[in-house]
Amino acid sequence: MWDKTMVIMLLEGIRDTCYMTLASTFFGYVLGLPLGILLTLTDKGGLAPNKSLYRILDIIINIARSVPFLILLIVVMPLTKLLVGQSYGSTATVVPLTLAAAPLIGRMVESSLKEVNAGVIEAAVSMGARKRTIVWKVLIGEARTSLLVGAAIVLGTVLGYSAMAGVVGGGGLGDIAIRYGYYRYETGVMLVTLVFIIAIVQIMQGIGSYAAKKLDHRNS
Repeated sequence: MWDKTMVIMLLEGIRDTCYMTLASTFFGYVLGLPLGILLTLTDKGGLAPNKSLYRILDIIINIARSVPFLILLIVVMPLTKLLVGQSYGSTATVVPLTLAAAPLIGRMVESSLKEVNAGVIEAAVSMGARKRTIVWKVLIGEARTSLLVGAAIVLGTVLGYSAMAGVVGGGGLGDIAIRYGYYRYETGVMLVTLVFIIAIVQIMQGIGSYAAKKLDHRNS
């Protein structure tokens, strides 16, 4: 079982898993970061309160986060095929992973930005700072530690989702675990892929936590 072909396949599985996780998290932030900022601004007490808009966004996020990933994976297959030309493989899995990550990221960004001391925001407003400046220099600047911790959590969550995608040929370690560990009853392969997945999660979260501590001005 543990021949050169299997070793190469596992190495490719690690590569594909990291690729899917990082790419999906990146695109998830492209969608989720603006969403989280908008939620923060339009909520009661925000810089641009808008009860109706906040409520609509809040409902959309809650619904999106309630959809099980495997169901989402199947439902968006037509969109995935339209965007990447196929509905299976690591690149195709990036699409549903991004859609699953975006609402989670939006909510985590909102939570992080709302942790910023209101006094700091009020001081920036009183000095005549523009909303854009307050968002990037004050909100995101002050919440950078919490945002990095949140990013580490998102990476771990997305990696877990990527493993689930193996059920439908999503590629990566999850696909290997399903095809060999489950369908072929090769318990050794299942255990090895599990160890690799746990190791990757720990490494990513460790890097995120280290970066957060380095950027935490309270430790300066």
